[in-house]
Amino acid sequence: MISTTGRPVRLTIKTTFGLVALLTSASASVSGQQAETVGLTALVRSALDTNNQLVAAREAYNMAQEQVSEAWSSVMPSVDFNASYQRNLAVPVNFLPAAIFDPTAGPDDYIGVQFGADNQWNSTVSVEQPLFRPGVIVALGAAQRFENLQDESVRGQEQSVVTQVRSAYYQLLLAQEQARLTENSVRRVRESLEETKALNRGGLADDYSVLRLEVELANLEPNLRRANNAVSQARRNLAVLVNYPDHEGLVVEGSLAEMNLDDLGSNSDANRAILAFNGATFLGGTSDEAALESGLTRASEFRSDLRQLALTEELRRTEMRAEQAAYLPEITVFGNYIVSAQDNGSPDFFGRGDGQSATSRALGLRVSLPIFQGLRRDARIDQKRATLREAQANSRQATEAARSQIRTIAESIDEARARAAGQALAVQQAQRGFEIASAQYSEGLGSQLELTDAEVALRQSEFNYAQAVFDYLIARAQFDEATGQVPLVDVLLEQRGQQ
Repeated sequence: MISTTGRPVRLTIKTTFGLVALLTSASASVSGQQAETVGLTALVRSALDTNNQLVAAREAYNMAQEQVSEAWSSVMPSVDFNASYQRNLAVPVNFLPAAIFDPTAGPDDYIGVQFGADNQWNSTVSVEQPLFRPGVIVALGAAQRFENLQDESVRGQEQSVVTQVRSAYYQLLLAQEQARLTENSVRRVRESLEETKALNRGGLADDYSVLRLEVELANLEPNLRRANNAVSQARRNLAVLVNYPDHEGLVVEGSLAEMNLDDLGSNSDANRAILAFNGATFLGGTSDEAALESGLTRASEFRSDLRQLALTEELRRTEMRAEQAAYLPEITVFGNYIVSAQDNGSPDFFGRGDGQSATSRALGLRVSLPIFQGLRRDARIDQKRATLREAQANSRQATEAARSQIRTIAESIDEARARAAGQALAVQQAQRGFEIASAQYSEGLGSQLELTDAEVALRQSEFNYAQAVFDYLIARAQFDEATGQVPLVDVLLEQRGQQ
């Protein structure tokens, strides 16, 4: 753990520090009763369950599943039933040559003949079963590939949400660290100001030293308010991502200043959980091509955007085959069963006698072979072939971009870790320097300017360490997403597949 508080020399300052510590402890006890701290893993699980982006993505996947069911209906038999009733207000009359009934009638003589009755019923049951429809079969495969693509899209969105939550969580920790360090600086400057005023009253410090501290305090106090506002904003951003009901009451676990990247066991339980929340194993050694190739292999296997591009390529190939299938014939078997009836007078649906109804049955085979449809089919095939080549080019481009991204992130991880180690030593040195400057100033051996410089150096070194830890955690989150091994996502995918 890195100490982030100065150790004043004089008794009055020690007393003040004790009171501040006591008040801080009491305040933490009260706030602990009001709000319970939440860890990174719990917030990520909450986001995976309730995040609105994921809800929308999962609904899109459900729609793709229904589209597969719809595609299956094209290869299943279809059964239709149609029934109609017609009341003839005036029965139709057709005219026939009179010679049909009277051989002596002239060629221009006609007789009106009434066809039908007052009431007519007709019902038909039709059954149709496709035997061979190449386009439908290929379309079914396309629908299945589209479902796989949407499933992978959900997984990619889950990876993105987890990475966003991790980044927002780390950002809140960094904002809290900035606020804490600024508050420490305000406290130290106030204590120095009170002590300098006392020395000034005793003739041991000039007015300029008092004025200089007052100016520094006036500059720090707005920074403290700005830092507290940044904490509130970061807390709200995280609460929105995880659908936390109380945006202002979210309290997270962990402290960047107390994290030890080199010794996981020396951390608190909260910090250990944060540091252990990683998916992919970082191999390090950016100059090691074997490590880079290993990362790329994992990326091609697990990274969602690369998998989505591969699935898109398969989908485009299937769509091209569906257009090519338009040249093949379609064979369908069909059958009809028809019942018709009629009578005069008032309709009697169930009491008709013999001779007033009839049935017919039919069974057939239909073959459809497209001969010529202009150049439409050739043009559509060429269009699908072009989209396939586009998908292939996008896959190659994404693979090259992934190679560059993984190398860059690996370099960032190594750099941030090395910087954190250097800053840890700088914090210890700055802490010792501030203690020396405080002691010398209290004894009248040092200037107020030296004390101010020591305080600024301590605050800056402490924040630089927190920034280095933050950069390391962000880079690890990016590395997990770049290699497609984001924590909890694949576990959730397995659970979804078992349901």
